[in-house]
Amino acid sequence: MSKELKTGIVVVIIIIGVIWGFNFLKGQNLFDTGTRVFQVEYPKIGGLSTASFVTINGLKVGKVDKIEFDTAAETRGHLIVTFIIQNDFQFSKNSTVKIYSPNPLAGSNLAIVPNYDGEMAVSGDLLQGEMEESLFTSIGERLDPLQYKLEKVIVSADSLFTSVNKILNEKAVNDIDTSIADLSETIKQLKKAIISVNVMVNDNSQNLKTAINNTKNITENVDKLTDSIATVDFKKIITKAENAVDNFNVISQKINNGKGTVGKLINDEKMYDNLEAATKELEELLRDIKLNPKRFIHFSIFGKKATPFEETVKD
Repeated sequence: MSKELKTGIVVVIIIIGVIWGFNFLKGQNLFDTGTRVFQVEYPKIGGLSTASFVTINGLKVGKVDKIEFDTAAETRGHLIVTFIIQNDFQFSKNSTVKIYSPNPLAGSNLAIVPNYDGEMAVSGDLLQGEMEESLFTSIGERLDPLQYKLEKVIVSADSLFTSVNKILNEKAVNDIDTSIADLSETIKQLKKAIISVNVMVNDNSQNLKTAINNTKNITENVDKLTDSIATVDFKKIITKAENAVDNFNVISQKINNGKGTVGKLINDEKMYDNLEAATKELEELLRDIKLNPKRFIHFSIFGKKATPFEETVKD
């Protein structure tokens, strides 16, 4: 074997050793044929790097191989994490790969939360991703909106104080003091009025009691009257009234038709003429009696004959 061939073999062995050592230091064993590769997609990775570990139930089983951007249009900007598992532990495709931080000062790692229902995962599968918020991340996410709201409150308070300073000049302060004094005086007067009302109520308590009792009696009487009205048979009264109206209509109809004494008296013109003639004759008779009483009433002690009737001509 020539010296050059030996040198070439040594160089190849050294190169292979360097490559194997470099990958071994990265956590990859080129001579281990049981490794599996999986992918998982996240909208954000929270400090995950290619030096992060992969664990199952706390046991280190692999490491992150690479992190790439997703080029799909609907998920553009998301990150695809490729990791290698050097353990033959079996879990299903429904398992979750969670990004977590073991402590607040350490970087993030991957933890496989195994699920054993469904089809078992094989090398090359895309698993479901989930991110566990760390203490500082959670506090930061909660403090960011609080900080924004606090800044808005401070700006509003500053504007309010500026407006108050503009309004509260010396005249306004004096006016406010005067208004407060007037309000205090009004409260005093109101207090006196309340005391006067209380005294008046105490003095007239007996009268108020009597008025309340009278009102109660009136209410009871109204209730009794209402009960009495409720017991009246209005339907029967209305029926009788309707019958009376019907009877009156029948009588009126008979009178108009000339039936009965009243109807004949009203509708018979001949009877009216006779009554009028009789009235005139009675009037003439009364006048004649008044003018010539001796003709109708005669007293004779000595037997003198009465003067015979002679008809007089009326002027």
